[in-house]
Amino acid sequence: MQTRQADVIFAALDGLRIELPSWGFANTGTRFGKFLQAAAASTIDEKFSDAGQVHALTGVCPTLALHVLWDLPDGVASAKDVKRLAAQYGVAPGSINPNLFQDQEYKFGSFGNPDPLVRAAARRHVEDSIAIAREVGSRDVSLWFADGSNYPGTQNIRQRRAWFIESLQKSHAALAQGQRMLVEYKPFEPAFYHTDIADWGMALLLARAAGPQARVLVDTGHHYLSQNIEQIVAWLLAEDMLGGFHFNDRRYADDDLTLGSIDPYQVFRIFHEIRLFEHETGRRADIAYMVDQSHNLKGKIEAMIQTVTTAQELFAKAAIVDHASLVDAQHRADLVRAESLLQDAFATDVRPAIREWRTSHGLPADPMQAFRESGYLERITAERGAKATSNASSYA
Repeated sequence: MQTRQADVIFAALDGLRIELPSWGFANTGTRFGKFLQAAAASTIDEKFSDAGQVHALTGVCPTLALHVLWDLPDGVASAKDVKRLAAQYGVAPGSINPNLFQDQEYKFGSFGNPDPLVRAAARRHVEDSIAIAREVGSRDVSLWFADGSNYPGTQNIRQRRAWFIESLQKSHAALAQGQRMLVEYKPFEPAFYHTDIADWGMALLLARAAGPQARVLVDTGHHYLSQNIEQIVAWLLAEDMLGGFHFNDRRYADDDLTLGSIDPYQVFRIFHEIRLFEHETGRRADIAYMVDQSHNLKGKIEAMIQTVTTAQELFAKAAIVDHASLVDAQHRADLVRAESLLQDAFATDVRPAIREWRTSHGLPADPMQAFRESGYLERITAERGAKATSNASSYA
């Protein structure tokens, strides 16, 4: 590999940070049930421990996304334990994720619920989550809503939109300076007739209505088949409204598969749009890269390492695109040359440079091999086995 390419890869990897999800280390499942893993984490302590292992081996995962109901059951009072664990395992609290879908009162929605008492309860939960984020030093509060309806005529779609705007504005008012509200979208599931925030346009409009500290969060699994996600990314970048990603992959819908397992070229194209934006504007895009995957069959920690290392490879490939030549080819409408610049970068084997980067940072050249040889998996399997297989009542 050319020295210049290696230098570009080193610089790109130095700036890449990927947040891990606490629920990705726990026993999870589908609506049909769970396949339990003896090494799965069942406490917040174990989740921090596992995240610390991934960060120690990869060097790029310094934060752990937390779910309020599953990880901070006592609200702000749980923040003390979270800060202690963060110091113990060398992984800081990341985005704070309220739960606006699991309680029985949310049967007909949260911010879009026809009952004003339920809407008020949902707002209190979000405001409590914002307070938690402030207490543990987290910038982002990530909002995903399961709100919607299953049958035509059963809900007033325009009225629900108005309720969402009202509640998002009131929640935004609780943000401290420097905090952000990330609004996520999803076309369907669990609602199957209409979803209140079904696509990026709805999320964009609602984020703008909420206030200046709101941005859009893109989950790569939350799109219809064949949808051009990188075009959505380019538009959100142009509007200065792209706040973050939930990275995963999917074959059919929201499948929660490991990043790049189905379509690595799509992830590369997304990273390319971000890198091209940075090349043209001369400024770094303020984007939170987060993993959102629930591994029901793969080993939890191994799947996370696999996802992170894949993200590094695809990010490095996007970094070595010759942007100046690409812009020139685009201006000349030289289609073959322009497309080939992307294809050549994607076909480049960047793994030797990434191994050199890891070694230069005191990290194992092969994080997966290092994990398998560490004995950590065997130890936690022995320690957690009985507890993990008996704790199967909740999603995460």
